[in-house]
Amino acid sequence: MTAVVRPLAMADVPELTEVLNGTRDYLAPWDPIRDESFYTVEGQRQLLTDLLRPGNALPHVILDDGRIAGRINLVSIVRGPFQSASLGYWVAERHAGRGLASAAVAEVLRLAFTSYELHRVEASTLLHNERSQRVLAKNGFQRFGMAPRYLKIAGEWQDHYLFQIVAENWVERSAAAT
Repeated sequence: MTAVVRPLAMADVPELTEVLNGTRDYLAPWDPIRDESFYTVEGQRQLLTDLLRPGNALPHVILDDGRIAGRINLVSIVRGPFQSASLGYWVAERHAGRGLASAAVAEVLRLAFTSYELHRVEASTLLHNERSQRVLAKNGFQRFGMAPRYLKIAGEWQDHYLFQIVAENWVERSAAAT
């Protein structure tokens, strides 16, 4: 599957809000508990405004047949000698299990290591989120640790596995795939 990934724009907010609301229950076990305002057009507009502050984040939408199917972001970007970011993503329930997340992660890694000139991308998953772990492994991420009580997900502080990929490994992986 080939995912189409493009930068998130303010014009996407109404459709993104609709998709997010349609998959809210599906995402609940993997997300923080959010205030109801998060699920409104205004709440998403404010979130995007915050994300688009220069240097803060690089938010993208995942498209399937021209429609928004999810979101994928590079956040907590640190420049200078670190050149690193954290990766987060979600795919709506009706698009799950078809390889869309794997393809979107591959495309965002390509952007991260070429256009955005990052050196390292990290990600984390709940210990029991095997589907997301497979997406990361398929894209060359290596698990390097476990963080106890790392994030408050579904109302509880939960342990997470930590993953990373660095540009040199991505280049080697990309060359080996061709």
